[in-house]
Amino acid sequence: MLSKLYTASIRGLNVEIIDVEVDYRKGTNFFAIIGLADKSIQEAKERIPSAIKNSGFSFVPMQIIINLAPAQLIKSGSGFDLPLSVGYLLASEQLAFNTSRKLFLGELSLDGTLKPVNGVLPIVMEAKKKGFKEFFIPSENAKEANLVSGIDIYPAKTLIEVVQHFQGGPIPKYKNKQKIEVKDIHHIDFSSIVGQHTAKRALEISATGGHNCILNGTPGSGKSMLSKAFKNILPSMNIEESLEVTKIYSVAGLLDKNNPYLVTRPFRAPHHTISHIALVGGGLNLRPGEITLANKGVLFLDEFPEFEARSIEVLRQPLEDKVISISRSTGTIEYPADFLVLAAMNPCKCGYFGDKTKECICSAKQLNEYKKRISGPIMDRFDLQVWVDKIDISNIDLLRTEESSQSIKQRVIKARAIQEQRYKGKGYTLNSQIPSQDINKYISISTSSKVLLRRANEKFNLSTRSYFKILKVARTIADLSDSSSVEEPHLLEALSYRFSN
Repeated sequence: MLSKLYTASIRGLNVEIIDVEVDYRKGTNFFAIIGLADKSIQEAKERIPSAIKNSGFSFVPMQIIINLAPAQLIKSGSGFDLPLSVGYLLASEQLAFNTSRKLFLGELSLDGTLKPVNGVLPIVMEAKKKGFKEFFIPSENAKEANLVSGIDIYPAKTLIEVVQHFQGGPIPKYKNKQKIEVKDIHHIDFSSIVGQHTAKRALEISATGGHNCILNGTPGSGKSMLSKAFKNILPSMNIEESLEVTKIYSVAGLLDKNNPYLVTRPFRAPHHTISHIALVGGGLNLRPGEITLANKGVLFLDEFPEFEARSIEVLRQPLEDKVISISRSTGTIEYPADFLVLAAMNPCKCGYFGDKTKECICSAKQLNEYKKRISGPIMDRFDLQVWVDKIDISNIDLLRTEESSQSIKQRVIKARAIQEQRYKGKGYTLNSQIPSQDINKYISISTSSKVLLRRANEKFNLSTRSYFKILKVARTIADLSDSSSVEEPHLLEALSYRFSN
């Protein structure tokens, strides 16, 4: 007998609904899964018989052919176990029900227990668009699937529960009325960092306009601490951003099953020994890398020059295009990569070049080699390049109250609202995202400011990219000042951050 039901396959963030056709008939023992099923699905031929028999049902090894359509798509993942098992029970007439608008997803243990799978959120979102109403999934994935409204979720712990649902023992629909609250967890507050007002100001500008920032300074100057505090001045994500980021973490298998909805912006801080593959993504199943996991948030690169050159250079394309394209022999996928880069570095190998209290021991050759570790095109992509001086302990005023992260965050939110209103309907929301053709429309400068830029170009030989980035930073500084136009003081401050190293 022939049966047909539905599941889904995910590749990157792209979801495809898969028809599962099971043909079961008398004949020589034969079990085949066709339709470009990878090894993880082919292994189901070993798991399914044990899961079915250990659940109390019959599995007679006759002629079994399972077709996964559309045939031209590569399918992967253990989430096919449940639909394949239910398809067999339908084809062998041990079960009967209407499979229309029902989708099955889940991995099976040998005893018939359902295990959670990755990528449930994007699958449920796409399947709902295709008209699917009922979803039979592992119970541990229920909270994640429940982020999508207007569907019926049936969380199951075992294959037996799924079968009994269609035999008069229905699984209760999942209902979780828990209110989602946005909570900001302040690990490091700016108020706990003494001094460093120039660096704090630069980070405020970075958070406001989405500008990439690099902090350069001697060891102990507070670069890492400032960077870790940075995430607490970023506004929380809106609903669309939260769902996009949650989908990515779902595919990567990094969601907390008990609290799957992400509201705070990602802050990824990979170690400098990371490979370029782990950074951009890839591997056997083309998993998202750190670049994509930082989408809508921050990619923090501490000890920046210590990253291998290839890992640093792969940042160039996604920083401009906001997407990362991964091509392998099995195909090509695109992941979103809309992230802000925050980097920290020492000025030299020993770390004390430019320090006022300790002498640098690096030779001229070592200084030159260290500087060459970061190419000009990469440095050009940092809108803010800030020197962080070590705090003189004798100048510390313990009675002075430093400004809190929450106070700075309120200014950031206010200035971002100005940008959002200004660029409404344009497809971008931050000053750092203004395309070149719109620069003159949104950033007008006075004659004296043009003279100032001309002098800066004569002194520093600005690239076109640097020129535009200075203007964008100046526009952000103007927004923080609640100024409708970019004035000369705004431009001067933007230039100071560009050439403070």
